[in-house]
Amino acid sequence: MSIISQQAISQPIGGLLREWRQRRRLSQLALACEADISTRHLSFLETGRSRPSREMVLHLADRLDLPLRERNRLLVAAGYAPVFSERALGDPALQAARRAVDLVLAGHEPYPALAVDRHWILIAANGALTPFLAGSAPALLKPPVNVLRLGLHPEGLAPRIANHGEWRAHLLARLKRQVELSADPVLGDLLAELQSYPAPRERMPQVAPAEAAVAVPLRLRSDAGLLSFISTTTVFGTPVDITLAELALESFFPADAETAAALRSNAPLPRFGAGEGTEECDSRESS
Repeated sequence: MSIISQQAISQPIGGLLREWRQRRRLSQLALACEADISTRHLSFLETGRSRPSREMVLHLADRLDLPLRERNRLLVAAGYAPVFSERALGDPALQAARRAVDLVLAGHEPYPALAVDRHWILIAANGALTPFLAGSAPALLKPPVNVLRLGLHPEGLAPRIANHGEWRAHLLARLKRQVELSADPVLGDLLAELQSYPAPRERMPQVAPAEAAVAVPLRLRSDAGLLSFISTTTVFGTPVDITLAELALESFFPADAETAAALRSNAPLPRFGAGEGTEECDSRESS
């Protein structure tokens, strides 16, 4: 089972419900209608005048679309035992899920794919990812590897990203949304760190690449030329384990025929030298 902090245990259930309702930008009336309860009942729960049943806690957590970790926290605050387990990915109970992850990653080759946890820590990756990491500072590749830090750090992949400004804005917006939904302080600190990195001074193209019309591409310089990718995120559909619920697979697909040909050929995978494309970022200092 997941470990609930002493702070979570001491925080009243009513305050937590009100905090999450406000974070979701819902009025008491709106949440009461969503949950099919009276506004008076919800008000009593938030002020502590009434104690919710276990079923009501889970019902409200579902209406608020809370992560499983936070649902456990609400249960404990209300005086109930947590119901969602949190196992290590190597736990025998998660063997089938881990095999599925490995199959997806391997099956995606020769295109890069990786699995990350809720804090964007690298859990697993396929062999096609390795060439993309060449030239990054060793400190960024030392486990635990945070893939967002690696991707945007001036000593990581950032100097080799042709559309650094566009890709940076996409990742920061995605992380900001994740912070809003989860209220995770670790992600909040990560967002602040990434925002502190030197912003690129690139010239945006007058005409956007064709793939940019449907998705924000990742465009990387390599010795095989400019490679362009679009990405997808895959999560488990009906997880009841916290570890599984927080696991995401990031898969990159070629956005043009040239990229597909470069990665599908029998030639060695394209390499990315440390000095390529550094004109986009002047600062090489670590934040």
